[in-house]
Amino acid sequence: MTDLFSIEGKTALVTGGSRGIGLMIARGFVEAGARVYISSRKRDVCDEVAAELSKLGTCFSLPANLAEESECQRLASEIAAREPALHILVNNAGANWGAPFAEFPASGWERVLDLNVKSVFFLTRACAELLGKAASDDDPARVINIGSIDGIKVPALDTWAYSSSKAAVHMLTRHMAKTLAPKRITVNAVAPGPFESQMMAATLARFGEMIAKTNPLGRIGRPEDMAGVAIYLASRASSYVTGVVIPVDGGISGLA
Repeated sequence: MTDLFSIEGKTALVTGGSRGIGLMIARGFVEAGARVYISSRKRDVCDEVAAELSKLGTCFSLPANLAEESECQRLASEIAAREPALHILVNNAGANWGAPFAEFPASGWERVLDLNVKSVFFLTRACAELLGKAASDDDPARVINIGSIDGIKVPALDTWAYSSSKAAVHMLTRHMAKTLAPKRITVNAVAPGPFESQMMAATLARFGEMIAKTNPLGRIGRPEDMAGVAIYLASRASSYVTGVVIPVDGGISGLA
């Protein structure tokens, strides 16, 4: 059973891995014995976080601005220059934008969709060959996309592009899962609810107590909640699971 859930020795790339959900996953992977690369737009922050995680295991910094297709290709090339195969790709890098319906700008749509949706497609495509080199019938390579419960249920805030982008990520996950299954690459998505992340900081500061009280399980998500589901999806335990979206939200999307 320990071996079934092990990711020890696997190589992983976590985008947006320097903060929030990405950092929760990256830290969990490092502590579980994986060889982890984290990527984010800000080089100094990415380097600092990788150095900190290296105290717990093996972690490297590869900064990239994944809103640009060329950067997705460059990042994949840099991984390929360092590793013979890539077992796990976590597409977590994302952006948000809030504005009232009558005022939401085109620039908000462009920024959010470029990073939240296009980069998921372009980076996965760029890494597909390297993922295929790690794949087998018994233990496929893994793509884990980070969606959101805002892509499942209508959010309370005016985050028009964000909720639309996450619904797109969920469908993109299913579409890529069908395409990549013959290559023995599984593609699944995690749809987080409220977690203590930088993106959620302002909302939790104002409404955190109310959000916790209205959650069926009565609390905000913890780092180990996110690390746990990511490790499951990256381990042999989920080798027969592909094309699914798993809400990790304490029951909000299905019960509240």
